[in-house]
Amino acid sequence: MKKAFIFDLDGVIVDTAKYHFLAWQKLANQLGIKFTHDHNEGLKGVSRVRSLDIILELGNVQASQEDKNKWLVQKNEEYLSYLVDMDESEILPGVLKVLEYLKSKNQFIALGSASKNARPILEKTNIMHFFDAIVDGNDVSNAKPDPEVFLRAAQLVGVSNENAIVFEDSVAGIQAANIANMISVGIGDATVLHEANYNFKDFTFIDEAFLSQLIG
Repeated sequence: MKKAFIFDLDGVIVDTAKYHFLAWQKLANQLGIKFTHDHNEGLKGVSRVRSLDIILELGNVQASQEDKNKWLVQKNEEYLSYLVDMDESEILPGVLKVLEYLKSKNQFIALGSASKNARPILEKTNIMHFFDAIVDGNDVSNAKPDPEVFLRAAQLVGVSNENAIVFEDSVAGIQAANIANMISVGIGDATVLHEANYNFKDFTFIDEAFLSQLIG
């Protein structure tokens, strides 16, 4: 039986989190708000709209919807400017090996990401061909921990929830996978992602024996 291996994007496949941080920090500075790496951790897996609200709350800044819309566009344009020169070197260590192994075992591979820039990132890093289904921020209306993004990914490849495995680096993403009754694999700090079924510091710690066990 084929399983569905669903990957988040930012912080799991590529480290675009650093570019989100720089773009948000530039906007926050412009608004007179101090925005640190610690603050940025709280935005993992959070939608762009909600992220802006969190930053405005940090600085106790009130804003019209018109201003918010303008800032969201500005932030995204700043973020996209960092992606122009993106290539395979941006793929996090060990990820390609895992994708290649799963593909060799004829497993379904899907993307389940809040990013609205997922497709261009997959194209720039030359890994689009690995994915049987892509669900990103353009396809869903509910942010994690709502499991919509993962449910849709599993549905697209025709696999039941209990036969889906999710790789995530955010607490909200792990919670979404658990709510969906999928197997959750935390990538990052195990003390933060303690709700996951399995935890690995990064993909270099995931071996073929573990993947084979998941495939069953």
